[in-house]
Amino acid sequence: MSADHYTYRVTWSAEDQEHVGLCIEFPALSWLAATPEEALSGIRMLVHGVVDDLRANREPVPEPLAERTYSGEFRVRIPPELHRQLAMAAAEQGISLNRLASAKLAGEKAA
Repeated sequence: MSADHYTYRVTWSAEDQEHVGLCIEFPALSWLAATPEEALSGIRMLVHGVVDDLRANREPVPEPLAERTYSGEFRVRIPPELHRQLAMAAAEQGISLNRLASAKLAGEKAA
């Protein structure tokens, strides 16, 4: 596993008036810089160092999100009335409740 496989983001911090490099798998880490390129370079360098330290101390290293396996299933709890409304909407459209929920989560029209 390579530290290059982690999920990096660069955003602007109005409070700091600088770009912030972030790594989703290491939410406690950030790197401030004047340019987006420097912020990305800085957070990548920081993550590489942290991963090296974790390995040297035989501590667990987070698995990159890109390398995780996803089943395509997750359970969601909703109020019974919403469940009823969604089931009715799916029936009216002639599709399964799963298809309707998937389309809504993806921001698509179901049918």
